[in-house]
Amino acid sequence: MANPFVHVELMTTDIQKSKRFYQGLFEWKLEDVPDMNYTMINVGEGTGGGMMQHPAPDAQSSWLAYVQVDDVAASTQMALSLGATIVKPVSEIPGVGLFSVIVDPTGATLAMWQPLTLS
Repeated sequence: MANPFVHVELMTTDIQKSKRFYQGLFEWKLEDVPDMNYTMINVGEGTGGGMMQHPAPDAQSSWLAYVQVDDVAASTQMALSLGATIVKPVSEIPGVGLFSVIVDPTGATLAMWQPLTLS
């Protein structure tokens, strides 16, 4: 499948409460990433994800889906040309990859992800 969903991220207003809830509800394995204030979610089979404290203090908790693309900069510009709003411009997670966050013309938020290629 071209451009699959590859990661789902919870931006939560209470990280500890979210961890307790999702570990109790599902058999997810949660692993804190050192020096990142980020928790990886290992679901076994299927698309995994992560969770983090929501960066906007007055925002509600929400899930964000990531779609893999070959060129995040080009895909972000294409989304803009098709009527999207850029919420987070192309940014790097050092040593991991590049991402951007858009809001489509109907108001739905989506992230695009380009993993770093290993040489």
